[in-house]
Amino acid sequence: MRNSHLTPRDSIIQPGEPAPDFTLTDQNRAEWRLSDNIGDRGIVLCFFPFAFTGVCTKEMECLSAELDRCSDQGLGVVGISCDSFAALKAFADQMGFKHTLLSDQHREVCKAYGLYWEEMNTTKRGTVIVEKGDSGPKVRWSESREPAEAMDWQSVLSYAGL
Repeated sequence: MRNSHLTPRDSIIQPGEPAPDFTLTDQNRAEWRLSDNIGDRGIVLCFFPFAFTGVCTKEMECLSAELDRCSDQGLGVVGISCDSFAALKAFADQMGFKHTLLSDQHREVCKAYGLYWEEMNTTKRGTVIVEKGDSGPKVRWSESREPAEAMDWQSVLSYAGL
């Protein structure tokens, strides 16, 4: 497996810790690697449990609406779920999302970031901002939320320095 180097953890990754580099498939079946996509201000990794569900759809709509603003400021944004790339493609196409959606079907990345929801065998709802570090990607900020609680996008932007 391409992410076999990742180590699962029980709690969410914390600011200042190294951010595990990973490669996932996006909704267009393209390979996407974290370290190749960190903007000057970092990248927001928005973990969400399921495509086509209420809170998840609202969060992804927010990311898509803010994509141009973030890109112009050097901040990348991606959504990550355990859905298949095909489900994510249908989700993006139906909803008109402009941002990248990544498929963590093997649950390696959500486990490595401490965002695995064992009872549902999917990712927990959470947000991690990763920035470039001297020795590789590092976590600037992280937050885990209850399944029905959407992210506070203004707080995310504030932590990202926008």
